[in-house]
Amino acid sequence: MKILGLSAYYHDSAAALIGDGRILAAAQEERFTRKKHDPGFPSHAIAYCLSAAGLSLRDVDLAVFYDKPFLKFERLLETYLAFAPRGFRSFRMAIPLWLREKLFQKDLLGAEFRKLDEGFDWRNRLLFSEHHLSHAASAFFPSPFDEAAVLTLDGVGEWASASAAIGRGKTLDIIQEMHFPHSLGLLYSAVTYYTGFKVNSGEYKVMGLAPYGAPRHAQKFFDHLLDLKSDGSFRLDQSYFDYCAGLTMTSRKFADLFGQPPRAPESPLTEFHMDMAASVQAVTEEIVLRMTRALARETGMKNLCLAGGVALNCVANGKILRDGAFENLWVQPAAGDAGGAVGAALAAYHLYKDQPRESPSKGDGMAGGYLGPAFSQAEVEQRLLAAGARFSVLSEEEMLDAAAAAIASGAAVGWFQGRMEFGPRALGGRSILGDARSPEMQRTLNLKIKYRESFRPFAPSVLREQAGEWFELDRDSPYMLLVADVKADRRRRLSAEEEKLTGISRLNAPRSVIPAVTHVDNSARIQTVHAETNPLYHGLITRFQALTGCPVIVNTSFNVRGEPIVATPEDAFRCMMGTELDFLAIGNCILRKQDQDPALKRDYRSAFDPD
Repeated sequence: MKILGLSAYYHDSAAALIGDGRILAAAQEERFTRKKHDPGFPSHAIAYCLSAAGLSLRDVDLAVFYDKPFLKFERLLETYLAFAPRGFRSFRMAIPLWLREKLFQKDLLGAEFRKLDEGFDWRNRLLFSEHHLSHAASAFFPSPFDEAAVLTLDGVGEWASASAAIGRGKTLDIIQEMHFPHSLGLLYSAVTYYTGFKVNSGEYKVMGLAPYGAPRHAQKFFDHLLDLKSDGSFRLDQSYFDYCAGLTMTSRKFADLFGQPPRAPESPLTEFHMDMAASVQAVTEEIVLRMTRALARETGMKNLCLAGGVALNCVANGKILRDGAFENLWVQPAAGDAGGAVGAALAAYHLYKDQPRESPSKGDGMAGGYLGPAFSQAEVEQRLLAAGARFSVLSEEEMLDAAAAAIASGAAVGWFQGRMEFGPRALGGRSILGDARSPEMQRTLNLKIKYRESFRPFAPSVLREQAGEWFELDRDSPYMLLVADVKADRRRRLSAEEEKLTGISRLNAPRSVIPAVTHVDNSARIQTVHAETNPLYHGLITRFQALTGCPVIVNTSFNVRGEPIVATPEDAFRCMMGTELDFLAIGNCILRKQDQDPALKRDYRSAFDPD
């Protein structure tokens, strides 16, 4: 049975295809259109998924959309009525769009399907899942657990903003919900807006900024903004927010409480903004820990699965794991709305069609996250030649040796191998790599390659076999969704002068023998690399270790700020020619910057809108 899952029309549109319960392919639309967080109908992603399986659209048994538009419209109307007459301007902008398109989304989807294949019987094969059920299904069904508690946390679906479920075998039952407008995801997004970053895009920047500050304002959240219960449920005082009826996330009352207006985007970051980031992060962790402890008590489960946008908060995930209320934790790598496409398809297969679920014999059902397009060696060479690239073709062993040597020499290396990752993280398929031992690498990658804010940290990729020797985490973390500290014996003692540094200046003090991946609080967002799911990447790091004695390298996504992760060899070559990337490995082809035609150099600094 072939089932196509879809998410679209909000942000991070995606498609996923499952065959008899196994995920065959999945991709986000942004990778093909080159529009960050593209919300449009995922026609390119659908075409890829079908092509990967050798199918046409009419071969698909069911197509499943990840939420229910009518329920969302109900929430919209009830919210505007509750806040009327305030919010008329927002109402006037939203309602025509709903009446023109979103309220009739089934017909809209049908029209898009007809463009792809007139013969697809969409009227009888199109289903709609509920938003949080799609998230929960994406977390439990691909997990390595036979049974687990499932916690979904995001901004809002139809009505739910948080939900708890129990998964057993092929069943999944939602047992609790918290409803809009009381939402942890929207609280975090409100502070994202207030600190000058883009909502639904910049939340991870707030998380990365938090260690530079102190949670000085956290108590104000508890005293004024939210009424928090022992089980983690809460109510937000809506007088401090404007997302229900207005056009911004926070109100003037919010700014008055904290003493400053919202930061203008791209303006200087101050100690206040760092403290706000630290405060909302601390509040988030307290709420999440109360939720997970209560869920463990109520369900008696040993395993926990997470999904929803808040599940991408890898700092909070690390705290959940260390808290010990649950013995095991698994997080859907595409935890945001893109992953809803996977969940919608799996929910239809197991719950609607009542089909059996087989737990993976090893690992999980996400295939390491490598579910996107791949290119043959012949395709790579053909595409690079057409783009004007100059390259050498080596054997696989020679390519690995050359790339490892380039990283060890201090080069910034583009790495384009195998299938593209599904989800927001580059996991060694479409990555930019560097030497974790280099004190300059973090700054170089941020300012000269990624063209982004200097404070943003980078993640380490470490051989799974040696993770416990370098980090306070000796378990699988293949999706870069757990934060843990660098081992004490790998850190360096700061001098008296370094201890006095504050704010962004703290970046100037290397904190370990792998400073490029050690954040200012001695933590790291860890990716364990497994020979079973990515033997080529594992082989690269093994060779790097043979050269340097270090099984850890820097891994960041292959893109610049505001650009989706590269999807084709041409994308990778253009990115190289628009940045100070030194070396590129695509398949068995290696490209060195100094060998390229200078006429192909591009200015990438303004090629994409800032994220």
